[in-house]
Amino acid sequence: MLTEEGFPGETRPALEGPAPAQPSRPRVSVVIPTLNEERNVGWVLERLPDVVDEVILVDGRSTDDTVAVARSVRPDIRVVLETTPGKGAALRAGFAAAQGEYVVMIDADGSMDPVEIVRFVDALQSGCDFVKGSRFAPGGGTTDMSTIRRLGNGALRGAVNVLYRTNFTDLCYGFIGFRRERLAALRLDSQGFEIETEMIARAVVASLRITEVASFEAERRHGDSHLNAWRDGRRALRTLLRERFILPESPLAPMSDGSR
Repeated sequence: MLTEEGFPGETRPALEGPAPAQPSRPRVSVVIPTLNEERNVGWVLERLPDVVDEVILVDGRSTDDTVAVARSVRPDIRVVLETTPGKGAALRAGFAAAQGEYVVMIDADGSMDPVEIVRFVDALQSGCDFVKGSRFAPGGGTTDMSTIRRLGNGALRGAVNVLYRTNFTDLCYGFIGFRRERLAALRLDSQGFEIETEMIARAVVASLRITEVASFEAERRHGDSHLNAWRDGRRALRTLLRERFILPESPLAPMSDGSR
């Protein structure tokens, strides 16, 4: 591609006139649900990349200083106080408050690297509607998955791939980005951790352009996880079966690699 210096070894005069205007980048909102994460949330906020324009923290009645810590680290943060318990309720409240064209959800426990948000934004800019992180895609990984969680995730991933004719490499992982204009098509109504499964199933049914990006999951930095593998795994399975066999049928579509 030509530059002001031309091809290698060639000297050209500087181009005259103003540089062409660069296309504006869509605004990016990040939604972070929290519940007693005062020891973790600051680390997450400090590592948010420059592509993030808006940060929405949805706090589910924390009894510690989660909100105060978040405001001290990121004074421009928008705080939504959600009185309905559950990760699903918190995320839906955050999505409703988001104003960016792109929305990325990330956990507050430090298990997900905020720097990876750039990958989600790049995939959305390439034409995808819905981008999910995968610990098992090439370049991904995890150091925070017990044998029970690994078996459960594998079984649920196999179920969704059979039921919806997809080829996902990961399922129960809450690092997800999407175009806000597509939010209505997801028709979200879950209250708990099963919202991640609901989002994926409904994105497929709505024929959204879906892709995966590699992500590395570390152990939560401090404290205990709010996830219960048995309880939340059963809820995720019920969600898959309900979406496939009980709700009104919609055209199914295979997972897109973002090329269409």
